[in-house]
Amino acid sequence: EVQLVESGGGSVQAGGSLRLSCTASGFTFDDVDMGWYRQAPGNECELVSDISSDGNTYYADSVKGRFTISRDNAKNTMYLQMNSLKPVDTAVYYCAAPAIDVRGLGTCESARKRSYWGQGTQVTVSS
Repeated sequence: EVQLVESGGGSVQAGGSLRLSCTASGFTFDDVDMGWYRQAPGNECELVSDISSDGNTYYADSVKGRFTISRDNAKNTMYLQMNSLKPVDTAVYYCAAPAIDVRGLGTCESARKRSYWGQGTQVTVSS
């Protein structure tokens, strides 16, 4: 059974940092493009960053220069290092396998038909 579990969320002040983890099981992790997504109330599901099986990365403009995605295939784990956090980063963060284009889908929940998703981890950034 495919399983993705996010962890590492929490509450921080603006300017702080968090490191999110996504542990995966039930598939050949090395072969799969992975993505981090977020959803804030009233907003659409947003692709934050993704990392391909060969290590190519993408970042949303809103997080470029602040967030770093990585993966440790030996641990079946993907990470998102989030620095210089802003209140607008407040959201539930999800990992997904494989990474998909969620533009126009609305909620991350709506994307569950298209790829596998974790339960999410809450990130709250206060000013």
